[in-house]
Amino acid sequence: MDAYGATDAAGGGGSASPGPGTPPARGTGVTVRGTGETDAAAAGREPTEPKHADPAEPTEPERATEPDDVTEPDDVTIGPPLEPRTDVAALSPRYQIAAALALAVVAVTVCVHLGMVFMHVAPSNTVTKKHGKAIEEWIYPEFEQNWKLFAPNPLQQNIAVQARARVRTAAGEIRTTDWYDLSAEDGRAIDGNPLPSHVDQNELRRAWDFFTATHDADNRPVGLRGSLSESYLRRIVELRLDRDGAAGHDGTVDSVQVRSATTNVRPPAWSGERISLKPMYRVLSWWSVPADEAEGATK
Repeated sequence: MDAYGATDAAGGGGSASPGPGTPPARGTGVTVRGTGETDAAAAGREPTEPKHADPAEPTEPERATEPDDVTEPDDVTIGPPLEPRTDVAALSPRYQIAAALALAVVAVTVCVHLGMVFMHVAPSNTVTKKHGKAIEEWIYPEFEQNWKLFAPNPLQQNIAVQARARVRTAAGEIRTTDWYDLSAEDGRAIDGNPLPSHVDQNELRRAWDFFTATHDADNRPVGLRGSLSESYLRRIVELRLDRDGAAGHDGTVDSVQVRSATTNVRPPAWSGERISLKPMYRVLSWWSVPADEAEGATK
């Protein structure tokens, strides 16, 4: 019996294994497996029917496979990442409005406080006279100020320096001139002049300030600089009177006298403040002019 006959003989119920002397059958190289029934019969188990797909059960659709290599278009540009918002910008609009209102209240309070402190330390003026009680209620006691911001206080008066002379004529007679308003002369030289002289602006004013700072209310010198201030002021007055021709053509200045006329500045009409506009005079004694200064002034 050949190999094919052995296979047919064993086809009824099992598989026949080749004997010890039988050479193995040469096949085509393809192993053909039997059905489940044959495998179960060979293993001594009951055959199981093959599972078939139930047409009633839904089947999952096959997923489309995406290609691994996905390239971005060349014309797409990606910018830097956006930074997260911080501070007030990170708040919601409702809280942003609340923060803006709080900031406005703080700014207004600071401005009002600075204004109150400024009025408290400032010299007496129309605003402090009218609203002094409100300023004091704001300042005291927490914000009291004891230091001086303005020193000296700004002038609220007009001070004019005036002078006159005793002139000795060629006949030996003595005559007294009228008062010359030297400050008014400086004022006329300054008005309308785009480049006024430093002499016109400050010389006479500083000389008078120097004199009053070194003399008491009775015009007596205080300290070592009192005599110096007298000589300085007298020399300026002599030159001014000579420029005005106080001695005339044939006269010589024998002595000079200086006075100041102090007048309060007229308050504005809306202030309602009433003050005296009558000038107050401070008259100094006569100063003799040395002969050399009188001759020099004449020349």
